[in-house]
Amino acid sequence: MTYLQAFQKYEKQLARPEELRYVFRYGRKLSYTDFILLLNTAITKADQAYLTEIFNRLSQDEPAQYIVGETEFYGLTLDVDARALIPRPETEELVALILAENASDDLKVLDIGTGTGAIALSLAKAQSTWHVLASDISPDALALAQQNATKNAIANIAFTRSDVFSNVSGNYDIIVSNPPYIADFEKVDMAKNVLDYEPHLALFAEDNGLAIYQKIAENVQSYLTDKGKIYLEIGHLQGQAVSQLFQHHFPDKRVSVLQDLAGKDRMITID
Repeated sequence: MTYLQAFQKYEKQLARPEELRYVFRYGRKLSYTDFILLLNTAITKADQAYLTEIFNRLSQDEPAQYIVGETEFYGLTLDVDARALIPRPETEELVALILAENASDDLKVLDIGTGTGAIALSLAKAQSTWHVLASDISPDALALAQQNATKNAIANIAFTRSDVFSNVSGNYDIIVSNPPYIADFEKVDMAKNVLDYEPHLALFAEDNGLAIYQKIAENVQSYLTDKGKIYLEIGHLQGQAVSQLFQHHFPDKRVSVLQDLAGKDRMITID
């Protein structure tokens, strides 16, 4: 049996067949060219066993990124596991927006709910003169974020365990958050690989998914500099609710709802 025949045998049984080749290539550290050249050769017993193992895990809806143990995000390679959400491509758009709108040196940045550290580390890597504080309520997520800081040799970042602002002090030029924002009633529409494997603490929030935004809106004024800005990632149906919430607390600031590349409401800026 060739590698191609082995892949085809398993792929037709998977809901996301492309993940099989992705995990195999990554696990065997094959370039795309080397993988293509391999496909029409006879599969080894070791690789047949490895392919079967990957197939079994994907069949149980385990996320491909958790099997691989790493994912790419805004030019960084981040370790990922069940301690934190897998960073999404939409969040890269939020990072790009922040960097495009803020070119100053020596800014202080607070990332609320850092998870893997994706946002905080990307900003700190791109702007080495910024001082970034990454916070999370989960000690396990913070440990993973610190692991990723070491992995990517990023030094201009600190970490704190905090429930929103409970263990944060000082004033910040930029406060950014991609908080839990899924309402409990949305569980029925969620993919099993997300619902069964990714941490619910980082997915779900009370008050129809708005609870963390409410905490931020009610308290953030005390932690912003005079010209400080707020950047938020939101669920694609939350644009109106979250923007109204912040406009209520910041009647003199501009609150903008921005779309992602798919045209869905995804980001809110308050400046």
